[in-house]
Amino acid sequence: MAASIFELSPDRTAGNVEVEDFRLVESLREGSERAYEELLTRFQQPVYALALRLLDDQGEACDVVQEVFLKVFRNIGRFRGQSTLKTWIYRITVNEAHNARRWFFRHRRAEVELDRTPEDARNLKEIIPDRSRSPFDAAFDREQHVMIEAALERINPIFREAVVLRDITDLAYEEIAEVLGVSLGTVKSRILRGREALREELTASLNAGLAPRLVPTTAE
Repeated sequence: MAASIFELSPDRTAGNVEVEDFRLVESLREGSERAYEELLTRFQQPVYALALRLLDDQGEACDVVQEVFLKVFRNIGRFRGQSTLKTWIYRITVNEAHNARRWFFRHRRAEVELDRTPEDARNLKEIIPDRSRSPFDAAFDREQHVMIEAALERINPIFREAVVLRDITDLAYEEIAEVLGVSLGTVKSRILRGREALREELTASLNAGLAPRLVPTTAE
């Protein structure tokens, strides 16, 4: 299993997920309101977290979430189960993030948000302190989390999305290849280059010797 930067993945077996997906998709096709609520409960926060890390803008990430679920609702009848429901939804999310990024660079790059602070762009709600550890350890972990988030913002978006999908979202290489629409070899290459770029950014912010322990060194 790959070393995850934040270790946020839930403990669910592949078999259980497949059964849940099949039941959920069938209920969605039947127009079940409860199924739509379940879909949002399962995927709204992960989709938002992925979009936020790809875009580094809370407003843009919220817009992407709305577009993603509109597309899911409209196209659920076309879902054929050739990939998992999660992979399909993440693929839509990455595509919508690409669209948002292109729109931003075309129309909003020259705008200046005078009231925005760096903290506004980071979603710290996902940081769950381990209460069995000392306050110092919890604060240190939180500091590392923020450093990694900030470093992710500075690396090439192509490499960032590969690293996020692997080390944070914890998708398998095959799933990432489906999400990004590239070969397995390209996925591994982007992850390696992304991790190296991330390490270089962290090295600039941390004392020598700390940064290499934060990011895996190989495409595991």
